[in-house]
Amino acid sequence: MSEPTASYSFRAKGSWSPVLHISGPEGDLGTLTLRRNRWGMINGAAYAPIKGEKIDIRRDPGILRSQFSLWSEGREWLGASLRWSFIGRIIDLSTGTRAMRLVPLEGFSPGWTLHAPKTGRMAKVHLGASPRVDVYRRMDFEVVLFSLFLAFLSRLESWWPGPAIEDIHDTKASVKAT
Repeated sequence: MSEPTASYSFRAKGSWSPVLHISGPEGDLGTLTLRRNRWGMINGAAYAPIKGEKIDIRRDPGILRSQFSLWSEGREWLGASLRWSFIGRIIDLSTGTRAMRLVPLEGFSPGWTLHAPKTGRMAKVHLGASPRVDVYRRMDFEVVLFSLFLAFLSRLESWWPGPAIEDIHDTKASVKAT
């Protein structure tokens, strides 16, 4: 298994409208504040970085779960997520150029894995005792943030083990070694 190229830790404060304080290798990066509507349903989030551009996550109109879109401060669309069924746990992400999916971790541990169809595992979101996001491939921080938001939103669903997905990069490395 390959080592992560970057790791981001986070801690949550609050229960009704949680605020996630995110820090990376360089120190504190900013906060992700979840928003609820008047009925209590989470309808989005706002990321306020210490320096850089603010990011907004909004619930898209529709009845499916995990149907959100990611927007920059300048109203530029950065990505979207969709869960195709009410009982399915796989969340599809799209950034316009790359399709990805978020699946629960293997085994009985809370967390999610972000996979790309051609390159394999991109990141893991660990939601246990030491919550963090481990990044294995080069990817934009906005996608890491979006994955963290979706994983945190669906954290109770990740306790049951997810499907075993073979990492393409590790398979290629083992083929070259033989």
